[in-house]
Amino acid sequence: MAGERGDEIVVVGGGVVGLTTALVLAERGRRVRVWTRDPVEATTSAVAGALWWPYRIEPLALARAWALRSLEVYEDLAAGSGSSGVRLVEGVLGETRLDEVDGWLAKRVPGLRPSTPEEYAGSGIRARLPLIDMPVHLPWLRERLVAAGGVVEARTVSGLAEADAPVVINCTGLAARELVPDPSVRPVRGQLVVVENPGIDTWLASTDAAGEHAYMFPQPGGLVLGGTAEEDAWSLEPDPATAEAIIRRCAALRPEIAGARVLEHRVGLRPTRPAVRLERDTLPDGRLLIHNYGHGGAGVTVAWGCAQEAARLVGQDRLP
Repeated sequence: MAGERGDEIVVVGGGVVGLTTALVLAERGRRVRVWTRDPVEATTSAVAGALWWPYRIEPLALARAWALRSLEVYEDLAAGSGSSGVRLVEGVLGETRLDEVDGWLAKRVPGLRPSTPEEYAGSGIRARLPLIDMPVHLPWLRERLVAAGGVVEARTVSGLAEADAPVVINCTGLAARELVPDPSVRPVRGQLVVVENPGIDTWLASTDAAGEHAYMFPQPGGLVLGGTAEEDAWSLEPDPATAEAIIRRCAALRPEIAGARVLEHRVGLRPTRPAVRLERDTLPDGRLLIHNYGHGGAGVTVAWGCAQEAARLVGQDRLP
């Protein structure tokens, strides 16, 4: 059946990495289908906060390049009509000094500076960064992909070889643990609480002395509060005690959050790996397989850079 498909590509996985990879290829003239087990609105990516910032991702040198390419795209999208769900928003990264920020970030992020005591009680840096509203951004990616001639299909697979195309791209995230199989892919559970926004228009991310995280991201649908990073935890059920602790930590930073009405609880499993796997491989029958998974909590941050690299790896099979 693969031979009948000509030069078609199947991208397995419909999260932000899979959709972005498919979109880049489709807009370069390739025939692309996305196979996704879940609707894009129900993928792990839909749960993300989602602030552009390199977070727990290796290999560092490559991740830096992928993040910078993605930043360029998000800045362009933020300057557009707003339909992409991407905005540039001011905020503070706590427990961080300017001299601790990697030089490449300090040079590239406009207006990066130490935060003032009025902005944050502790040591922090102030930055204007892309903040992505994932419930808007994911459908926008899908619609742009379809407009470029791509197709999104609801498919569940038990093996990557089931994809019926000469080129298969594996963007399955945590599912790669079984599909590849790759036991180095592990979940890092993140729980969030969405509350009515009491008037907060800047983001804030902080870590207390015990290593507990507190962050708040103002999104059009409410103020997203987080969060957790529980390694090897598989439960997708929100934990009431965890939710209360998240609200308590965030309210300690911004007291007006304490009385905000809870709108939603979210849980997602970040697909973490010692390093992102983005490389060429082959299926048992010799067809080209490209892996693009293991982005952990930085999938949004590096999605466009990784998509462009995956497209380059596909293009190596084509004559100039």
